[in-house]
Order: sequence, then C-alpha cells, then structure tokens
Amino acid sequence: MKQKVLFLCTGNSCRSQMAEGLLKALRPQEFEVYSAGTAPKPIDPMAVEVMAELGIDISGQSSKHIDELGGIEFDYVITLCEGAKESCPFFPAKRRFFHKGFDDPPALVQKGMKKEEILNIYRRVRDEIKAFIEDLDSYL
Repeated sequence: MKQKVLFLCTGNSCRSQMAEGLLKALRPQEFEVYSAGTAPKPIDPMAVEVMAELGIDISGQSSKHIDELGGIEFDYVITLCEGAKESCPFFPAKRRFFHKGFDDPPALVQKGMKKEEILNIYRRVRDEIKAFIEDLDSYL
C-alpha cells in the first residue's frame, strides 16, 4: 500500500507543485502524492517550464486549497514554506509532520531580469527540492 504524502505551501503554485511532480516521477510505486496551499494561486508557468526540462510534466496538476483534501488521511505532511508552516501547524499526519523550507522563486525575481536569469532561480530551487526528494528517506 502506498504511503500518502502532502506537500503544503502557501500558494500551491510553485514549490509544492514541483515537489509533487518530482516525488510522483521518482517514486511512483511507493507514494501517493498530493500538494495544496493555504491561499492557492494558479500554477506558475516558470515552474512548469523548469520541470519540463527534467522531463516531468506538471502542467496537468492543479492548485488546491488545503480544505479540499480534508478527508484524506496522510502518512506524511511536509510544509515547504514558512507561511504554510505557520498557517497549518497542526495538520494531521499519521506518521510525521515536518517542515523543509525552500526559497520562493517568484519572490526572488526582480524587475529587469532576463528570462534566463529568472529560469536559473527556478532551476536552483527545483534542484534543491529534487535533492530533498532523493534523500526523503532520511527525513521520514
């Protein structure tokens, strides 16, 4: 039986979507993966673009409010940003609830940046999330 994992982030538009896509792609036999947010926004097209560079298509994923997943009993709940950690400190997890924070790519983008500079920010965060996913067993 697959273990259920929920990645939480405020907007459920970038980091949690990347984490969901990565875990689904890297360990599909072991985990049933979800993501949600406390104030969901549409999926960030730059996140979709940098994930596609790895051959992972997250364009079909959708942003969800955490309340939409209230009937699911998760084995692990992982917050990826401070906002979600503070907004949902007691979201239930059967086995473990923990926080692993990552920079918010849209918050790091500055006016006047070239697209390649912006993509490099997204790639860095994507790669940090990927390394976390690859080492997930050490956290669980």
